[in-house]
Amino acid sequence: MDTDRYVDLDWKSELLDQLEFHWEHQLRPRLNGLTDDEYFWEPVPGCWSIRPRAQATTPLAMGPGEFVMDYALPPHDPEPVTTIAWRLAHVIVGVFNSRTAAHFGHAPARPGATGWRAHDQWAMWDYATTAAEAIRQLDAAYAGWAEGVRGLGADELGRPCGPAEPFPDASMAGLVLHIHREVIHHGAEISLLRDLYQWKGDRDAL
Repeated sequence: MDTDRYVDLDWKSELLDQLEFHWEHQLRPRLNGLTDDEYFWEPVPGCWSIRPRAQATTPLAMGPGEFVMDYALPPHDPEPVTTIAWRLAHVIVGVFNSRTAAHFGHAPARPGATGWRAHDQWAMWDYATTAAEAIRQLDAAYAGWAEGVRGLGADELGRPCGPAEPFPDASMAGLVLHIHREVIHHGAEISLLRDLYQWKGDRDAL
């Protein structure tokens, strides 16, 4: 076995390619044409979503603006089904934005919203009121994360990710893998919700 080629492998590029390929060829194209009705569609009763503050149905209404994010502490058991709007917000704020703020020097949701704690980020985020605005936020959040990972050197990938994370002794490479798993996971859920939405008319006609 030629082990030298693995020693010399550009691990940063390998890590980044995992997400970039998925983003460019699978997830991002699946979001094209997302309508506001799909964005807010609630496939079952009791969904968590992004909704006008006056219509909030959960103990916590996260966000300072007109629209808030449904949430509860401790989380419900079983956890509720969430809308495309909620899942996009989760990826934008909790997955990408909190990490680019903590590790790559990007601005947090608002002054004072720092570190990995998604609750701090979610409480200060201005949530998108349309599908188009959510996708713009997602594109910007993804670009910020990819830029940050692209700037990491080999030594930085190997160092602990530190107290900004709930697993501070894990490597930055481990954090990158975790974030990419989260995006792939939630992207698949969003894609499934889009598939179900396309068939909802046939179901409602039964």
